[in-house]
Amino acid sequence: MNASTSPDTVVLIHGLWMTPRSWENWMERYKRRGLKVLAPAYPGLEVEVEALRQDPSPLEKLTIEEVAHHYETVIRGLDRPPIIMGHSFGGSLVQVMLDRGLGAAGVAIDSVSVKGVYVLPLSTLKANFPILSNPANRHRAVPFTPEQFHHAFANTLSEEDSTKAYDRYHIPAPGRFVFDIALANFNPHAPIAVDFDRAERAPLLFIAGGADQLVPPTMNRSNLRHYHTGLVAYKEFPGRSHFTCGEPGWEAVADYAIDWALNPTA
Repeated sequence: MNASTSPDTVVLIHGLWMTPRSWENWMERYKRRGLKVLAPAYPGLEVEVEALRQDPSPLEKLTIEEVAHHYETVIRGLDRPPIIMGHSFGGSLVQVMLDRGLGAAGVAIDSVSVKGVYVLPLSTLKANFPILSNPANRHRAVPFTPEQFHHAFANTLSEEDSTKAYDRYHIPAPGRFVFDIALANFNPHAPIAVDFDRAERAPLLFIAGGADQLVPPTMNRSNLRHYHTGLVAYKEFPGRSHFTCGEPGWEAVADYAIDWALNPTA
């Protein structure tokens, strides 16, 4: 890419159990590289982590369709197609955004799979069991306990460091999202569906953490293999958990992601 066509903006999409605060280090790092950085919250989540813990009601009626429309509106309002990066469920939204013809490049980090991907490891089921075990949770905002967060998100950290991350970043997740993601392959109108054969799509990179128990590398690799067109690449960082964007060594992941997005290669 030359200077006149190279993207000048990065849009960061957070995942479930998180807010834009989870990108705080990445935002500063990318700004120092001269990029504009946007990290919009889901609609209704524009308040701080502490406020959402105290009153999670904005999460309870939120839908995936609303969130996807929100990010599409933000991205279409930019002067130049941006780099779109997302973590976990945000990685699914990256795939949806690229499927809608948006973005100069996309990076899906520890991405939740979109419709059509059938690999579902036991570790993923175990991590989501606190929500999926009770159908009533579909209409609730459900938090992890510190112990559940340590297992699902931050298993490579000490309990002490995991608790610090939990206190800094964790919020409840909309149960509706977890159920809709889990049942996407049985829903003809699933909101996280993409056209794997789309003729024109911005380059897409999957990044996986080798020790991720919530979205293991097998899910990322299976999602990758479903794409039949366009430039789609894969990078795995051994020994990294689902909290790869915040755990020690996050700089290497952030730098690889932006370097690839500015110069995509297979």
